[in-house]
Amino acid sequence: MHHLLPWQWGAAFLGAFLVGISKTGFSGAGILVVALFAQILPARASTGVVLPLLISGDVIAVSAFRRHAVWSHVIRMLPWSMTGVVLGYLAMSHIDDAGTKKLIGITLIVMTSIQIVKKIRERGGASTSDSTGPGGKAHLAYVAAMGLLAGFTTMTANAAGPIMILYLLAMGLPKMEFVGTGAWYFLIVNVFKVPFSMGQGLINVPSILFDLKLVPACIVGALLGRVLVKRINQTAFEYMALAFAVIGAVRLLM
Repeated sequence: MHHLLPWQWGAAFLGAFLVGISKTGFSGAGILVVALFAQILPARASTGVVLPLLISGDVIAVSAFRRHAVWSHVIRMLPWSMTGVVLGYLAMSHIDDAGTKKLIGITLIVMTSIQIVKKIRERGGASTSDSTGPGGKAHLAYVAAMGLLAGFTTMTANAAGPIMILYLLAMGLPKMEFVGTGAWYFLIVNVFKVPFSMGQGLINVPSILFDLKLVPACIVGALLGRVLVKRINQTAFEYMALAFAVIGAVRLLM
């Protein structure tokens, strides 16, 4: 990690910046971090480097948006997501990375398409019937499926961002509640992942020292995202989030 080329260092700092901005403003941008770090580090090692950066961004996001969290959504998702993390940990030594990424990518595209169709019908004045009830209350099967998938993907590839985007959009959360709820959810889940990552040797002294050099870029991104999120209207915010979800799905398929 200490012998990277100049362009690789540039990509690393850009990745750290995107971690920050994804945590406080543009949630889906975090999926691009996976791609950047996978270009400069071995894929397995990159997941261990990214996790502490994610937690750093989560702390900043929680400090900025902690009062906007809708805890009912966090509490409903956590048991399923933690179960998904454990399943991901158990699967990492047996599952084929390429096959898993393709499966996740296809799932994301299907869910994104459903969400886009739902929004088009809403704009046309048609009523929609999906996995959520009145007031954004989700059916148990939907929560379980999304929670398990989010936990599994965040453990295996740090790629749960698009899944949570779709879930929180389906709940109909305004942008500030969207960011605040996601901030608390990811802080809890990412901290929960640390012992599993350490147990696999993904987080170690060299990776932490590498992260310390990147944290300032993460902080700058988080502060910028905090400013930008307040200046974007709700409709633009939701469509931008969906666009990032599509980018994430395509990246996983590639």
